[in-house]
Amino acid sequence: MRNLRWWDYITVNVYWLGLNIASGSLTPYILPLLVVLVVGEESKNTALGGLRAASMAVAILVQAAAGLLSDRSTLRWGRRRPFIVVGTLLDLVFLALIGLAGIQWGNYWLLVAAVMLLQVSSNTAHGALQGLIPDVVPEQHRGKASGLKAAFELLPIILVGLTIARYVKANTWGAILTVMGALLLGMIFTLPVHEEPLREPVKEPVGPPLWRAAALTLIFVLVTALFGGLVGFVGKTLEGAGTLQLVGVAAAGLIAMAGSIILGVYWSARVGIGAGARAHGSYVWWVINRLLFLAAVGSVQGFAQYFLGDVMKLPDAAAATGNLMLVVGVSTLITALISGFLADRVGRRVLVGGAGVVAGLGTFVLVASPNMTVVLISGCLIGAAAGTFLTSNWALGTDLVPKAEAGRYLGVSNLAGAGAGIVGAGLGGPMADFFNRASPGLGYLVIFGIYGACFLLSAVTLVKVPEALKRG
Repeated sequence: MRNLRWWDYITVNVYWLGLNIASGSLTPYILPLLVVLVVGEESKNTALGGLRAASMAVAILVQAAAGLLSDRSTLRWGRRRPFIVVGTLLDLVFLALIGLAGIQWGNYWLLVAAVMLLQVSSNTAHGALQGLIPDVVPEQHRGKASGLKAAFELLPIILVGLTIARYVKANTWGAILTVMGALLLGMIFTLPVHEEPLREPVKEPVGPPLWRAAALTLIFVLVTALFGGLVGFVGKTLEGAGTLQLVGVAAAGLIAMAGSIILGVYWSARVGIGAGARAHGSYVWWVINRLLFLAAVGSVQGFAQYFLGDVMKLPDAAAATGNLMLVVGVSTLITALISGFLADRVGRRVLVGGAGVVAGLGTFVLVASPNMTVVLISGCLIGAAAGTFLTSNWALGTDLVPKAEAGRYLGVSNLAGAGAGIVGAGLGGPMADFFNRASPGLGYLVIFGIYGACFLLSAVTLVKVPEALKRG
């Protein structure tokens, strides 16, 4: 593994900038607007949650498979970059289809299909990209590399808040074209990465791990669906019970969200990893920790525009969401850069645990916010926690994976990234509509309270990650 120059840290990580401009535009701005356009106000949360859950199920499978296949690639150009190029070029096609489905044709199911196709192409690139840091960055420098990775993941929150958020409502096609350009530029600037081609092909057959990846996805989706059924069962059983029904559904929602994360990851990751899961049990708990945090933060972001419009009664909720995301992005970026260095010196676990506690506090402040000023204060707390978490948690994860199979293991970690949408939005969206029918705006307060509890639970799960992993 050769010595890195300063610009190598940039080229290894710059594609994260394009990926997160895309997700940071689609999740909080473009898709919520398109969903309202095609289904209307009354069922928008359920429709948005269903769209995200379906597309994220595709993402889990594709990202795990892409990581596995890139591990085995013997192309002279390297293991990861060919997947990044192919995935990006297909992204451009499917982003155009999203715009046509939502703006021109107004068809919800075609919009769902287009978003699912985008997840196929995007996660083809994403699954391979996750192996770049373990491949080319020496272990003693991975904290700094992970810090820059987190910065490129978080800087888009600021960039999108200053740009796309300001014009997405009036010019949605312009927002989609901006996303296309960001992905294309990110791909181009990743091409100079120096990869060492795999000299000898992997002898083990590819079929069994691919089947495990498919089984992993199916198990996680089924577990989440079963817990979602629990929420529906409680709601029907207590129908007509007034306040008791609302309390029961809220409690069932918290149990469903936490239970589907813990049991879903625990079982599906063991299937996806195979025999190595027993020897790397702490890695499975790292995925659980990551999913609890990301399900909460991603869902707060995904429903923020509806919250600001329906609860805070702001006339331009998209622009207000941009202001909130701008505050979140600045605080996230600052703490991401700082915690990248701290992760190599004081340890990963203490930073990851502290981030969960602070993010939970920030979410409860958001629920109680009487005005936009307090909303922005809560955004600062959540942003600071997210920056610390994303840097230190990823550094911890790269410590846990076996280097020779980094792509496959970190591909399985997409249970945390894609699974966040399945659990957080898939369960949270219908719950929000249920409570909003009882009292307008109540749904967001309930699901945000559940997300705050998930943040706190993420810190608790660190007891299953051995203290020996701490750096000091």
